[in-house]
Amino acid sequence: MPLDNAAAWDRYASEYQAGAQLPTDVATYGPDIATEADLRLLGNLTGKRVLDLGCGAAQSSIAFAKQGAIAIGVDFSSEQLAHARRLCEREGVKVELHHGDLADLAFVRGESIDLVFSSYAFWYVEDLNRVFRQVHRVLKQNAPLVFSLPHPAYDLIDDDAEQPLLVRRSYFDRAPIEVKNDDATMVAFHHTVSDLYMGLLRSGYRVDVMLEPEPLPSGPRTGFWRETFRYVPRTLVVRARKEGI
Repeated sequence: MPLDNAAAWDRYASEYQAGAQLPTDVATYGPDIATEADLRLLGNLTGKRVLDLGCGAAQSSIAFAKQGAIAIGVDFSSEQLAHARRLCEREGVKVELHHGDLADLAFVRGESIDLVFSSYAFWYVEDLNRVFRQVHRVLKQNAPLVFSLPHPAYDLIDDDAEQPLLVRRSYFDRAPIEVKNDDATMVAFHHTVSDLYMGLLRSGYRVDVMLEPEPLPSGPRTGFWRETFRYVPRTLVVRARKEGI
């Protein structure tokens, strides 16, 4: 994770958390789409060791802990983790929190994790295959990696423009994307669907779920809502299971 991304998220963390208002009783996959309560991709978590990559303020990790899991969160932003510690204390649950790159999982024993989860964090990772390989090492055999990220098709448009459905970027353009949030500018990375699928396949996974959730049919809408969500998929959700050795 580039240092400027970590610094940018440190500056943006408080504003983001104030606006996002994410729940702590259910895992979320993205703005204005169904949660784990409806998608049911994770299964029974009682007694399971769950690793949350890019945990932010640990809302999903807290939800996992409330469901009886041993929750471990990793994030590259120290300010996000500061929010996470306060939120864990407020919610009265224990989450093991680690500050570092999402691929730096040396602190986790091989084949000791029952589930790896990530929501909207992989967009900020340039070398996702490195993350896939590290996750493969720590997962138990046949255990799932479940993640969401902005849909690759959504990278093609400018949803703040007067004509948001105008294509402004090639689907095959893998140049870094600047994401501006007030005084915090992050760098995101475009991964095509085939990049993701083939990266998982070559890293020893079997993809068994790929979803493009439609927006919820009725409100209330989050502060991240755009009318464009009705026409272009906003979020891609993937579940892949560890195979191989």
